[in-house]
Amino acid sequence: MEKAVRKTLNANQLKLIAMAAMTVDHVTWAVFPGYRTDWYIILLHIIGRMAAPIFWFFVAEGYHYTHDVKKYTLRLFLFAIISHFAYTFAFGIPFVPFRTTVFNQTSVIWALALGLVSLSIVENPEIKQWQKTILIILIAVIAFCADWSSIAVLAITDIGTNRGNFKKQMTRMMIWVAVYAVVYAVFISPVYGIVQMFTVLTIPLLKMYNGERGKSKNMKWLFYVYYPLHLVICGIIRIALNGNIGVLIGG
Repeated sequence: MEKAVRKTLNANQLKLIAMAAMTVDHVTWAVFPGYRTDWYIILLHIIGRMAAPIFWFFVAEGYHYTHDVKKYTLRLFLFAIISHFAYTFAFGIPFVPFRTTVFNQTSVIWALALGLVSLSIVENPEIKQWQKTILIILIAVIAFCADWSSIAVLAITDIGTNRGNFKKQMTRMMIWVAVYAVVYAVFISPVYGIVQMFTVLTIPLLKMYNGERGKSKNMKWLFYVYYPLHLVICGIIRIALNGNIGVLIGG
């Protein structure tokens, strides 16, 4: 019975959950700018913490299942470029990076694409270990400016390299999230630093993953359309309710 309960969600269903959680989080930023600590706003952002780990997990799964890693990587980078403009519009961040700060200068898709590159490097037996270490550090630095920063890269890498060991995957992921939470608490907001730790709520959902994609073969295309579209809508909401202001750090 326990095994059946754990294996009831396919990839498409988990991605839809992630998209819903992401939407709640992003709309909350657009409606309630800044790092407000009203209980209902914090609750909405806690719901939003359930999105990123699912996307990290399935980038790593995508690496395992794809027939063409290079094509998959190129698609993510192209998507990252497109999403950059939607992301900055959504949250009132300058299109040209680093005009305000180093935080949140582009969307999480940039970090996801770099995470895929990092995983490809680690899994490549032709690259020496010392070279892998240097390259991963370099990639993490390049990803620092994105939403979820270097942590997305490192989480994807550890999730992918520990495939088949769910406990180790999640333990390593939460270690990186804890690092992110500390940085968030020190440089942005102590309360929102604690909020990042609620990514742990995603673990029971991922534990229910049955290893199947689901009936629809076009879910990835739905996400590619939905992600920038919902960000544009968030930008419109932001301007309509609050004017052309930045609603989070980076803006």
